[in-house]
Amino acid sequence: EVQLVESGGGLVQAGGSLRLSCAASGFIFNDYVIGWFRQAPGKEREGVSCISPSDGSTVYADSVKGRFTISSDNAENTVYLQMNSLKPEDTAVYYCAAESTVWVVPGYCRTSNFGSWGQGTQVTVSS
Repeated sequence: EVQLVESGGGLVQAGGSLRLSCAASGFIFNDYVIGWFRQAPGKEREGVSCISPSDGSTVYADSVKGRFTISSDNAENTVYLQMNSLKPEDTAVYYCAAESTVWVVPGYCRTSNFGSWGQGTQVTVSS
């Protein structure tokens, strides 16, 4: 059974940083793509960044390029999202998701492409 557990959320001032973690279990880590998504109040869930642990390929939403960095620790089956220069509009519940594929291409990081989800972690950025 695929299990994904997010951690690292919290309250931070604008311009600050947070690092989210997604601990994965129950599947072969290198056979999946792992993604970070977020959902702000009243808005649809959107893709933030995705990574293929097998080859390290990544994609980012335009809104976070240059500020967020996704990475994976394949020995620990964990994916991280380093978030710098945070803005109030980054406030959302952040979810980790996994899908059985090894290819990450532009446009793939969409909620409809992922079948397994974590419970989410709240990120609040104050102005």
